[in-house]
Amino acid sequence: MIIVHHLNHSRSQRILWMLEELGQDYDIQRYERDPQTMQAPASLRQVHPLGKSPVITDGDVTVAESGAIVTYLAETYGQGNLLPDRSSPAYRDYIYWLHYAEGSLMPPLLLRLVFEKVKTSPMPFFARPIAKQIADKTNSRFIGPQIKTHLDYIEAHLGKQDWFAGDRLSGADIQMSFPLEASVARGLIDGHYPQIQAFVKRVQERPAYQRALLRGGEYAYA
Repeated sequence: MIIVHHLNHSRSQRILWMLEELGQDYDIQRYERDPQTMQAPASLRQVHPLGKSPVITDGDVTVAESGAIVTYLAETYGQGNLLPDRSSPAYRDYIYWLHYAEGSLMPPLLLRLVFEKVKTSPMPFFARPIAKQIADKTNSRFIGPQIKTHLDYIEAHLGKQDWFAGDRLSGADIQMSFPLEASVARGLIDGHYPQIQAFVKRVQERPAYQRALLRGGEYAYA
């Protein structure tokens, strides 16, 4: 039996969605973020040394990292679902977007989140205006333009097709869902990005996605 080590409000929600799309049985081991630090509990380190989610265990196999988990599930249980034919151009797109999600898109999104949190972190009152100025300038001059470049690129790609790799849902879409849902929830996706908005809506309306929400519990980005 597959066990998903599931952290609330995290990337592991998309692993539940993938398992629902595959019609695969699984159990959930739940973990809750520390309400002060928003970090995963130390107990996750008993599953994987980094203490991060998602992690799955499948018998004596342990797989961490979202992209690795998506690949493992598609190749082990997909039976042709969620995985384009290896000889097709769609497969090259699949590999690209599968890695792009965490390798290219998530870093500037995380940097923006960190600098936004700097502005509200406890500090001496006289330091707050300086911290806010540094955070705002970093976001507006460096991080913001990077994010816009990525979103423009994704918008153009989705303007040509509904899914990231070919004409049907694949693991690449599951992998891309989290950063795009987070971008919508944080107000980064406005009327300039109708294709991204449509993609997120398409994803969230899928019956398997809805079933995963019911099983997963709290998820801030749906």
